[in-house]
Amino acid sequence: MFTPVETTIGAFLLHQATSILLHNNGTILGASEYMRRVVSKPTFGVAAFFAGMIASFPLLRLTLPELLTRYPPSPSTSGSAVMTVAMGLLVGWGTKAAHGCTSGHMLCGLSRLSGRSALAVAIFFPVALTTHHLVHPSLMTSVCTSDVPCYTATYPTQAATTSLIALAAVTIASGRLIPRIVARLTKNTKNAGDKSDDTSLARHATELFAGLEFGLGLHISQMSNPAKVAAFLSFPRLEVWDPSMMLVIAFGILPSLLENLSKGFSKSPRFTTKYELGNKTFADTDWKMVLGAAAFGVGWGMSGTCPGPAVLRSIAQPAWGLLWMGGFWLGGMFLSEEPEGGMCG
Repeated sequence: MFTPVETTIGAFLLHQATSILLHNNGTILGASEYMRRVVSKPTFGVAAFFAGMIASFPLLRLTLPELLTRYPPSPSTSGSAVMTVAMGLLVGWGTKAAHGCTSGHMLCGLSRLSGRSALAVAIFFPVALTTHHLVHPSLMTSVCTSDVPCYTATYPTQAATTSLIALAAVTIASGRLIPRIVARLTKNTKNAGDKSDDTSLARHATELFAGLEFGLGLHISQMSNPAKVAAFLSFPRLEVWDPSMMLVIAFGILPSLLENLSKGFSKSPRFTTKYELGNKTFADTDWKMVLGAAAFGVGWGMSGTCPGPAVLRSIAQPAWGLLWMGGFWLGGMFLSEEPEGGMCG
């Protein structure tokens, strides 16, 4: 069902996660590239980001347990296990060839007015929608099972809304303030606030809070719920269509766009010397990127899962994660080149 309050607040947390990482550390929140760096280039910063995502579970369990994502059962047959690996492989190959997924291209790329990201989104979104319609022709999902149209809005209680706003406000304020405090405290002792220091504790604090806000945003907006994503991809059959993801665009991308337009990228980020945004443009698009975006769209449309939500599900369901992540890393191994100029997705 349509959840305007939760999705709006979750989307704004996603905006905050991408914002602090970009304007503090100069890097793009590319979930698929972070996942690859766990294997190819593990660093303390990567560990801090995923520690933040993991922390979203106990924090929500203590405050608003009803907002923790409820996943379908883990694969119980050999066929479903093979299909899970195959979905991970498609997403792994596709996101590496396309240099990004929903986080790097949609949340971060569109808000920077990147032509390559706009093209990638213009490919993988309709491919995902078409795939969902072909593979799941009934278009019924577990979030839209009643006789009430799925676009009907549902609202949390007043107490839950108050708790949710308080949780988001405290988390956002902490993500904005604590890295700056860390920079000031460490500047005179270890020079960690120096922009030339790539191991700055302030940078790691930023990554920790970016991961926490990203994890909370995915849970609260329910972008981490495969059924919720599938219900959005059921458009234009309105009785089973959940429009919640439209609010992710409105409150996850537009605030970042306005912030990026106002700040620009001429000055250096707060804790480093330059932005790592990549140097390729729309004119550099090749067939591999187009095929990669399409392959990702197929994998996303079939499963309702992209890299960021896959991390959360792997934490909740390690057996599923072993299969999907194994396929994801295997898919990426078929391409030798790294994404250009920092994390694109």
